[in-house]
Amino acid sequence: MEFLSYLINGISLGSIYAIIALGYTMVYGIAKMLNFAHGDVIMVGGYVVFYATNFARSSLLGDNPSALASGLSTLVCVILAMVVCGVLGVIIEALAYKPLRRAGSLAVLITAIGVSYFLQNAAQLLFGANPKNFTPVVSGQLTLFGGQLRISFVALLTIVACVVIMVALTLFTGRSKMGKAMRACSEDQGAAQLMGINVNSTISMTFAIGSALAAIAGVLMCSYSPVLQPTTGSMPGIKAFTAAVFGGIGSIPGAFLGGILLGIIEAMAQAYISTQLSNAILFAVLIVVLLVKPSGLLGKYVPEKV
Repeated sequence: MEFLSYLINGISLGSIYAIIALGYTMVYGIAKMLNFAHGDVIMVGGYVVFYATNFARSSLLGDNPSALASGLSTLVCVILAMVVCGVLGVIIEALAYKPLRRAGSLAVLITAIGVSYFLQNAAQLLFGANPKNFTPVVSGQLTLFGGQLRISFVALLTIVACVVIMVALTLFTGRSKMGKAMRACSEDQGAAQLMGINVNSTISMTFAIGSALAAIAGVLMCSYSPVLQPTTGSMPGIKAFTAAVFGGIGSIPGAFLGGILLGIIEAMAQAYISTQLSNAILFAVLIVVLLVKPSGLLGKYVPEKV
C-alpha cells in the first residue's frame, strides 16, 4: 500500500509536469523556439486564481455558500486564469519572440530568460514577495482497502485533467483546421505560407494554447503544494522542460510520457533514496536517456538539411 501510494503521488506530480511540458512541446514543435518564460506564466495563472477566488468568497458567495456555487465559482476563476494567461502568451510572443524568428537560437534563449525574470520581478512588485497560502480547488480524499490507501481528490483531478488535455490536444492537432495549420507550420513555415496559411496567427494561437495550459497547471500545482510566490513556476518549469526533452520535444505523447515518468522517478527517489538528492537523480536519469537516445523516448531523429 505504501508503494502504491507513492506511485499514485508520482503519477499525479508527473501529470502536472506533463501539462506544462505540453506547452513547451507545442511551442517548440511549431515555432521552433524554447519559451523558458513558460514556467512563470504558471505563476501568473496561480495568482489570478488566488485573487479571483478570494474576491468571489468575500464579495459574491457569502458566508456559507453551497458546494455547487463554490464549484462553479472556482471553475469560472480557472477559466479567467486561462484567458489571462492566453492573452499574456500572445503578448509575449508578439513583443519578445516575433522579432527574433529569423535570429539565432542564442538570441531567443537570452530573450526568454529576460522575459522570465521580468515576470518574476513584476509579480514581486504587484503581489509582494511573501508566500501566500493557496486554497486547493478540491478537498478531501478517497479511502480504499479499509483505510490503508488514501488518495487525495486533487491527485485524481490532476491525473484526469492531464489525460483529457492530452487526448483533446491530439484530436485538435490531428483533425481541426487550425491544428492542421499548426502541423504544416511545424514542417515548413515558408511552404505553409505559400499554401495560404497565416503563419503569424498560427504561432500566436500556439502560444495562447500553451499559456492557457500553463494556467491549468498552475492551479493544479498550487493545489498539490499550496504555497504561491513569485518564483513558484521556476523549478517546475525546468522539470517540465526536462520532461519534454525526456519524452521527445515536439511530440505530444512524448511530453505526456516524459512528464509521467519524471514524476514517478522523483516520487520514488524522495521516498526510498533521499529528498535532497531527488532532483540530482532526476537529471541524472535524463542524461543517461539522452546519451542512449538523443531524440528522447518518442522523438524522431530529423537530419539537418544543408
